[in-house]
Order: sequence, then C-alpha cells, then structure tokens
Amino acid sequence: MNNIHSAMAWILIFLNALVGLWALCAHWLDNLRIKHLWILTAVAHIGLFVQAIVGVIIYQNKADSVDQFHLFYGFLALATVGFLYAYRDQLKEYIYLLYGFGSLFLMGLAIRATQIPAILN
Repeated sequence: MNNIHSAMAWILIFLNALVGLWALCAHWLDNLRIKHLWILTAVAHIGLFVQAIVGVIIYQNKADSVDQFHLFYGFLALATVGFLYAYRDQLKEYIYLLYGFGSLFLMGLAIRATQIPAILN
C-alpha cells in the first residue's frame, strides 16, 4: 500500500502541475479552453480523494507511526479542492486563474507532503 501511495503522489504532482500551467495559459489563450482541460482537472482533483482513501487505509494499519504534518498536508489538499469548487461560480470571470493557481498550490502541497516521511520507522 505504501508503494501505491508514493507512486500516486508523484502522478498527482505531475497532473496538478500540468493542469495548473494549462489553466493559467488558457486564461490568456482562448484556443486552450477546451473540454479536455476540465476532464484532466477532475481526474487530478478526484485523484487526491483516492489518494486520501489509500492514506487512511495505511493510517489504520500504522496509526501510531504516521507523521502528523503529512496528515495535515493531505487534509489541506482536500480542503483546497473544496474551496476551488466552492468559489468557481463567484470567480467565473477568473475561473482559469482560480484553477491554475489552485492546482499549482495543490502540486506544492503534494511535493511538501512527499518530503515528510508518511510512515516513520
């Protein structure tokens, strides 16, 4: 399970980086505003919830040895996805900037979470 969690983390880092940069470019370039951007965004953000489920399974098996900051970054990532979704209507004019910077922020959280060992030996 730890290997799946680690591999998924790097996949999500890459996906959120791609989505973030694509959305930022789409703010200025209309021809990048295609349906595939939103599909990839949904995959990247739903992937964070799948990652959290895998993390909870690991946590249940080794609850006494999980680093609390790793959990903090995981919960913060989930909250960020919720905020992005919640503010999409209010910031419709800046939706590409919202999801661009938001996805890059998620990428940063995931990078930071990978730097903290999830399971302490």
